[in-house]
Amino acid sequence: MYIAMNRFKITLGQEGAFEDIWRSRNSKLSDVPGFKTFNLIRGDTKDNFTLYASHTTWNSKDDFITWTKSDSFREAHKNAGVHSTIYKGHPVFEGFEVVI
Repeated sequence: MYIAMNRFKITLGQEGAFEDIWRSRNSKLSDVPGFKTFNLIRGDTKDNFTLYASHTTWNSKDDFITWTKSDSFREAHKNAGVHSTIYKGHPVFEGFEVVI
């Protein structure tokens, strides 16, 4: 199994807008081969941002990589820059292969 995460630093006061963006997304992940689960998780609030992460699980790293090269991936990320004012920097990707 493979876990893919993107960490987002969200400007204070924009947390609701960020969560609404994710709630209203027309995700087609459930149709993608190898996709298992998705969660948007909220972390601690610091001096000038709140930490979030998108967390997906996949059957394998290869399934995830195949998705990142697909039309479905491009469609899901085509408007990523529209809401750039709510972010503190770019998302940070982290990928993990499940060991146990």
